[in-house]
Amino acid sequence: MFTKQNLLATLAGFVVMFVLGYAIWGFAAADFFEPHTLNDIMKDPPEMLLLAISNVIAVFALSSIYGKWARGIHSTGQGFKFGIWIGIFTGLGLGLLNQSTTELMDMTGRIVEAILEIVFYGIIGAVIALVYKATAQKTAAA
Repeated sequence: MFTKQNLLATLAGFVVMFVLGYAIWGFAAADFFEPHTLNDIMKDPPEMLLLAISNVIAVFALSSIYGKWARGIHSTGQGFKFGIWIGIFTGLGLGLLNQSTTELMDMTGRIVEAILEIVFYGIIGAVIALVYKATAQKTAAA
């Protein structure tokens, strides 16, 4: 669990999650979501330390699960597929659950949110896989 591969993948995934998350939701899509928000409950400004800690925990969990899921076969494509499934779980599964129980955004916003999460987690999964591949022990030729 606390292997070199997992910790380095967590570090790389954290950087990507933190920066890409801000780039997508804090900058690129912010204007899109404004008219699709029904009840704005965002903190202004957000608690950045808590946000960073949550990203570390999330990426550590993703990296740990990926390490078991990949079974030693690491590629960018494998990681992206892994991340897509995480994005489907969070974006569609939990997103539609939230849509059915809360009044945070309209359905258009929720669908776009799901698509963004699928791509976002796909990229994070690819980064995790790249680190696992780069740090994998090399087997000696027989």
